Amino acid sequence: MNEIYLRVYTNRSELVLPDGTIQYFQEGGMNQAAKIRYKKIAVELSTGYLERQILFCRDYSSNIDFLILNQTHKYLLDRLVQSVTSEVGRALVGLSILQLCVKAIEPEQSIRLHKGSTATRDFSWCDGISMRSLDKQYITPVLRKYELLRLNADGFMMTRGLAENYPYSSVYKANMRGARSEWVSLVEAIEKDEVVSEVALRYLLSQLLNQADNFRRLALQTIENMTLFLGATVVNKGILLSLILRHINQSDYAARLMEIAMHSLMQAMQEYQVFPHRLLKPLSQMRSANKKHGNVGDIELLEDRQIVEAWDAKYGKSYLRDEIEELSEKLEVHPAVRKAGSVTSVEAERIDELMPRCNEIEEIFGISLEIVTFKEWVELQFARTSAEEATTEQELASAWLIAYTESLAQQRREIAPIDEPCYQWLLKLNETLTIE
Repeated sequence: MNEIYLRVYTNRSELVLPDGTIQYFQEGGMNQAAKIRYKKIAVELSTGYLERQILFCRDYSSNIDFLILNQTHKYLLDRLVQSVTSEVGRALVGLSILQLCVKAIEPEQSIRLHKGSTATRDFSWCDGISMRSLDKQYITPVLRKYELLRLNADGFMMTRGLAENYPYSSVYKANMRGARSEWVSLVEAIEKDEVVSEVALRYLLSQLLNQADNFRRLALQTIENMTLFLGATVVNKGILLSLILRHINQSDYAARLMEIAMHSLMQAMQEYQVFPHRLLKPLSQMRSANKKHGNVGDIELLEDRQIVEAWDAKYGKSYLRDEIEELSEKLEVHPAVRKAGSVTSVEAERIDELMPRCNEIEEIFGISLEIVTFKEWVELQFARTSAEEATTEQELASAWLIAYTESLAQQRREIAPIDEPCYQWLLKLNETLTIE
């Protein structure tokens, strides 16, 4: 039976390979050999191993010979890089870099065993190592520093799908988004010593560097096209709203783009001091507008470090009963909020049913609560700005497009730290600007 399968016991796992070979993975605290291997890996990474590899690939790319990699393995690595989109693929690329580093530094260490601990309360394999610790300390910070992958500061190993208590193999059943089959094939090839890990690592880093260079060129081109567009067009609220809505609706992960568009308009308003005593909070990471992160909405204005105004983007969602109740819970721990609302991309449904509850929340917390469409929300913000005599509609519309474009081009990371890759978004924006 030419299949790979895993036998799981109370104290061990056994991976049975197609040729009948069995790999045994004993559970328990790290043994002495694993501790020695882990220390060697940690020391190498802490003294700049990954950074040296990145700089070598960046500065001496012509000296790297990739002929030792066969076409199959190059294809796997290419597919891993190409799989990265706005929401998926990054964790598997980061994990592949970590595994290749581990194997290059210490060939005896299994890259299947991603958990190792001396604490009895934690799950651990005797021969395992803590990949989460290595990632957070030495991998993610370096990848973020060189802008090779947009990763959360806590690291890719925080991804739930990578944390199951099973060895990494083709029968690892967790839900992993991205080039899963290519990653599995790469793990098998590395464990069979079919791949020279350091060469594969350099190839993967080179592809990410190429992608980063391509992004920078596209970002400059998009900003140039945006400047030409503003020079040739008398922009106003309606023109900009139409352009940005077209871009959002024709792009993947439109919900995130709607958040960025709303935040960009608020950036423009802040530049024109529409709310002089309030401060726009930097854009949060995707899906962080919840109680755990202390958010009230996707877009927030602060006064004396307290949230006083919050707006939640609800793309493609028309019935907001759950959202209203969730907002009520958040308001209990954010008493300074004076205005909050949900902004929908489509007309909200069953408003008459929700209004009594909205009125009740307004009365309890002393706030103004609104449910508006994206178009209505934009109208509200421009109306707010018209009170400022020095700011014209054309000036604000131009500033909005500039903020939106520069945010997507990663030019405003202090106020808009977008960790999703923006390449496809910029391509579509280029196309949209050209059409206009």
